[in-house]
Amino acid sequence: MKRSLLLICLFFAASYTALAQKSLVDETDMSINNIPRKGQRVSVQLDSKKIEAAWLKQLTDKFASKVKNNKGIITMDGIVIEELAPTPIRVISKVDATATGTSVWWSIDLGNAYLGKDATPKQWAAGEKYLKDFARTMYREDLVAQISESEKALVASQNNHMAVIEKSNVIKKDIEKNKARKLEIQQLLAANAAELQQFNSLIDLNLKEQEAARGDIVNMRVALEAVKERMTKLE
Repeated sequence: MKRSLLLICLFFAASYTALAQKSLVDETDMSINNIPRKGQRVSVQLDSKKIEAAWLKQLTDKFASKVKNNKGIITMDGIVIEELAPTPIRVISKVDATATGTSVWWSIDLGNAYLGKDATPKQWAAGEKYLKDFARTMYREDLVAQISESEKALVASQNNHMAVIEKSNVIKKDIEKNKARKLEIQQLLAANAAELQQFNSLIDLNLKEQEAARGDIVNMRVALEAVKERMTKLE
């Protein structure tokens, strides 16, 4: 029953997450080392530690040693992100926990301008897509994990259901054994009562035999006395 409830909860949680999770990108300023910087931010409604690790891994896998992480502030100098610009750019990024999940922010120096919604609309759209693609990947991975947990819960529920059925079968077998034992006991009690009756009959018979034996003793004594008397009368 608990597994069934867990499965239902996971189903509704996944349904709610699928409806509620959106990859919203906005333009926002952030102070990095006391320097205000304009940048892009995507909001991801997932755990910040998981998102931060995934974001750092994605950047490291692609740009390797050029990724520098200093207390959560990620910098990359001279990297090429084809989607944004064909020439090397400088990126500063930071991941923060929010009330609804996580924000992934970056500021991009294109060389001749900073990435901005109005200043560089083409590059802005490309950066927005890059961040959205990352967020959607995170959502897909989260849903895959939820599906995996739901499948495990379903298997556990099925196994539990089979165990309950087997338990019922064991109980039924125990009931049949109990009935058979009861019948056996009843038969033993009946045999015991018959045996007791036989013993009581034997006792009655023995009493009669004792009475007859006492009669024989009296008769033997009378006969003995008669013989003795005859002996005294011999001349």
